[in-house]
Amino acid sequence: MTRNLTLAIDDDLLDKVRVLAAMKRTTVNEAVRGFLTQWVQQETSKDEAREALLKLIDESKGRMGDWRPGKRDEIYSGDRRFDR
Repeated sequence: MTRNLTLAIDDDLLDKVRVLAAMKRTTVNEAVRGFLTQWVQQETSKDEAREALLKLIDESKGRMGDWRPGKRDEIYSGDRRFDR
């Protein structure tokens, strides 16, 4: 089902969009529809990737055990590492 939508847009912008649409042999309506479709697809992809990562975190068998990084003074000797 297709629904109509009323959109308020600046006259200057609308003129530019109409020119761009004509150059691409499409309509402003189709351009807006395409933009909205692409936007939804991108957000859906992000949501699916986020869900997959959270699932991977929950189901991961990898464990760090008792390992913790050392303290700064244990790791860093204070010696210069690069000659200037």
